[in-house]
Amino acid sequence: MLDRKFILQNADDVRSNCEKRGVDVDINRIIELDGQRLAALQLAEDLNRQANETSKQIPKAADQESRQVLIEKGRELRQQKDAAQQEQDQLDQEINELISVIPNMTHPDVPAGGEEDAVEIAFGKQAVPAFDFQPLDHVELGAKHDLFDFDAGGRVTGSGFYYLRNEAVHLDLALQQYAIRFLCDRGFTPVTTPDLALTSILEGIGFTPRGPETQIYSIENTELNLVGTAEITLGGMNAGQVLPAEDLPLLYCGLSHCFRTEAGAGGRAAKGMYRVHQFTKVEMFAFALPEQSDEIHLKLKDLECEFFDSLEVPYRVIDTASGDLGGPAYRKFDLEAWMPGRGEQGSWGEVTSTSNCTDYQARRLNVRCKRQGQKGTEFVHTLNGTAVATGRAMIALLENHQRADGTIAVPKVLQPWVGSEVIG
Repeated sequence: MLDRKFILQNADDVRSNCEKRGVDVDINRIIELDGQRLAALQLAEDLNRQANETSKQIPKAADQESRQVLIEKGRELRQQKDAAQQEQDQLDQEINELISVIPNMTHPDVPAGGEEDAVEIAFGKQAVPAFDFQPLDHVELGAKHDLFDFDAGGRVTGSGFYYLRNEAVHLDLALQQYAIRFLCDRGFTPVTTPDLALTSILEGIGFTPRGPETQIYSIENTELNLVGTAEITLGGMNAGQVLPAEDLPLLYCGLSHCFRTEAGAGGRAAKGMYRVHQFTKVEMFAFALPEQSDEIHLKLKDLECEFFDSLEVPYRVIDTASGDLGGPAYRKFDLEAWMPGRGEQGSWGEVTSTSNCTDYQARRLNVRCKRQGQKGTEFVHTLNGTAVATGRAMIALLENHQRADGTIAVPKVLQPWVGSEVIG
C-alpha cells in the first residue's frame, strides 16, 4: 500500500493516479477521517494526562472523602480516554481499508489508457512463421500426438483441468529444468515453494483471496489459500524481516504449482491449455534497494526475452497501459508469444509478465532493509517476473515448431531433457 503520510501530502497526485488506473477511491474521505483520528488521538492523550495528574493528587488528599472524589474523577477520565482511544482505532481501521484499495503510483513512461493502449517496445529474434500448409492449433496437435487428455481432467476434477501425456510430460519437465538452470546460471537462488499461503500473505502481495471478485481457491474454515503464483510465497518468505542492505538485491527463482479460478474466462482464444485452473510456473522475484529497482526491472524483462529467444519462439514485448496495471505494479512489461492457432488467423498471447512493485508490497508485508551507518530502516522494493508458465509456453512451442508432416521440432535447448529432437 501507499504510505499514509504520502497520500495526505500528495492528495491531488494520488487522486489523479487513481483515475488513470480506473480505481474509484474517495481521497477526500481519507483526509476527513484522518483529521478526526488526530482529534481523537489528541483527546486521548489529554485525558490520559489529566488522569495521571489526578492519580498524583490522591495520596495528598486531606481526607477520605476528598480521596474518594479524586479516585472517581480518575476512573471517569480513564473511561473517557479509553473511549477516545477506541474511536481512534476504529478510524484507523476505516482509513486503512480505504488506503488498501489505492493502487501503486505509476511510472511516468507508462502509456495512459486501457488494454488496447499498450505500446509495443520490442520483438523477438524469431520471425512469425509463414507456413506453406494449414497449421494446427495446440489442441489438434495434442490430439494427433496424444499429448493432452482434457476429457479425463473434466471427469476427475472438472472443466479447466487436464492430464499431460507422453511427450507433453517430458516437455513440461524440460521447461521447468531449463528455466531453473537458466536462472541459476544468472545468479538466482532456486526455491520450491509451498502451494498454500495465509490470507494475510496474499493480501500483502496485493491479491484479494476472499469475496466475489477473487480468482483464488480458498480452503474452507482455514486462513489458507492455494497460490496463483510463486510471487505470493516468494514475497511472503521475508514478511516481517529486516534485510541487510549490503545483501540486496536478493534474486530468487521459485518453482510452484499455480491455481486460479479464472472466473468468467472463456471463448475460443481461451481454449485448451491457454486458460486453465492449474499449471506449473517458474517465477523470478527480487528484493532490492529503492535505487536498484528500475534497473532490475529491465533486467527481468531482458531475461524473459533471452529465454524465449532461446526457445526460438516469436514474441513481442508491450509496455502495459495504466488502466490495465494490477494494483501493486508501478510498471509492467508483458511478453506475448505468437500463437498460430489462437483466433482465426493466429494472434499474440501473453506468456510472461514482469512488474516493478516498488515498496507497495513491502509496506504491506513489512519487509525492510537496514543500511550500515544509518539510523532506522526503510522498506525494500519488490519485483516479480515469469520465467516460464509451462502450459502457455507449450502452446507457443507446439504451434510455432510444427511441420508439414505433422511432427513438431523440439528446440535445441530443450532436447537434452525431452530426449529427442522431434515430437511425433
